[in-house]
Amino acid sequence: MRAWYSTHLGLNTNEYGAVFEWYQGADSTEKGFSQWSPFKESTNYFQPSEKDFMINYRVENLEYLIAELKKEGVNVLDEIETFDYGKFVHIMDIEGNKIELWQPNDVAYENLGKSMGAKTTK
Repeated sequence: MRAWYSTHLGLNTNEYGAVFEWYQGADSTEKGFSQWSPFKESTNYFQPSEKDFMINYRVENLEYLIAELKKEGVNVLDEIETFDYGKFVHIMDIEGNKIELWQPNDVAYENLGKSMGAKTTK
C-alpha cells in the first residue's frame, strides 16, 4: 500500500506510512506534522473497534481533554502514553470508531524522522 501511494501519488513513504509537513497558521515559522499510516487487513490495532480504520487527531492539552471526556462519559480505552515526540491515548466514539488523540512535540518528531532518514511530503 505504501509503495502504491509513493509511486502513484508521490508520497514520501517510510516504514510507518507518510508524514505530511505543514506550517502553523498562527506562526508560519513553526512546522507541524501529520502522520498517515496504512495497516494490514489482519491488524488488531483498531480493536476494540470493529472498523478497519482509525482517526488520529492532534490536540493541544491531552491531560485536560481526557479529564473532560471522562466527565462526559466518553469511553477512554487506555492510559496516556508519553514518548519524546508526543503523548497518545485512545477513545471510542458513539459509532464504535477508535480514535487516537495525539499531543505532538513537533520538534522531537521532526528529529526522529531525520534520524530515520525519512522525508516528509510537502
